[in-house]
Amino acid sequence: MDQRTGVLAACGGIFLTFLAIQVGALALVEPFKQAGYQTVQDPQNPANSALYLGVLLVATGAILAALKYGGEQVLRAFILLTGAMITVYVVSVLPALSLAGVNVLPWAAAALLVVALLAYPEWWVIDLAGVVMGVGAAALFGISFGVLPAIVLLVALAVYDAISVYGTEHMLTLASGVVALKLPVLLVYPTTREFSFRERAAEVAAEEADDDAETDSDAEATDASDDRDAPAGEAETHGETGRDSIMIGLGDAVMPTIMVASAAFFLTDVPTVLGVALPAVTALVGTMVGLFFLLRMVLKGRAHAGLPLLNGGAILGYLVGALASGLSVVAALGLDAYV
Repeated sequence: MDQRTGVLAACGGIFLTFLAIQVGALALVEPFKQAGYQTVQDPQNPANSALYLGVLLVATGAILAALKYGGEQVLRAFILLTGAMITVYVVSVLPALSLAGVNVLPWAAAALLVVALLAYPEWWVIDLAGVVMGVGAAALFGISFGVLPAIVLLVALAVYDAISVYGTEHMLTLASGVVALKLPVLLVYPTTREFSFRERAAEVAAEEADDDAETDSDAEATDASDDRDAPAGEAETHGETGRDSIMIGLGDAVMPTIMVASAAFFLTDVPTVLGVALPAVTALVGTMVGLFFLLRMVLKGRAHAGLPLLNGGAILGYLVGALASGLSVVAALGLDAYV
């Protein structure tokens, strides 16, 4: 497989993953509603967006601190526990498999996810686990954030992502650090047959250990930092002879899908496409268009903030579908309750 074919295959895998998470979230919207999984009492309250953003900032700070001060195992345990809980939510709405009156299927699936990630964290295991976690997270947030809170949240996250990648660059540091965890925080797509994410993660962990031990001079420390940031980035990594994989954050797939799921859940009196609200469908299309332009930028050789294009595409796509459905601008933005 030559380099160009490998890159195209990786990009195709990314598109399929995003599509799977969006379609999966749409499929879970109604079952999650029936199961009572809505996480807030008033999903139309924009204050929910501010609260979630605050939690995200605190969580990001905690992750960076854990990576800096040797708390990787605590961080790994927390992410695994979160993944297991989301898996339980997803599988619990499937037909039950009872044992002694207890539905064991969700717990068995959660255990399988954790064991697979611990025992064999190869790239395809990471990506499959990421799809399950992404579907569940997007559906949970989608039914918990009304249209206006969803738009506010996505705009705020897009701005934050841009600042954290191009300004403070702490998102690049975070992405570099989580590679060694071998968990579906980053989704991984190889461009060569020889690529092994387990080996890559081991190399990154060894490099970070060497960097921590290297204190001979400021210049040496600077070079080590540059080498660490360049390969891991937020959206890509390179091998010795060129790009050996493309990486993209799981959050980049989940966040725009919140808009898709929210539109499908909260807009009921609009035209539908295959039973899905038209604005939700156009939000999905807008996300995929944003992803196309994001990958074009990434393939030019550096990491980029994903959410400005992805969230922006989802919001613009949603608005196109909402206006085409006959909603006014005020109603499309969810402002009709305030004017």
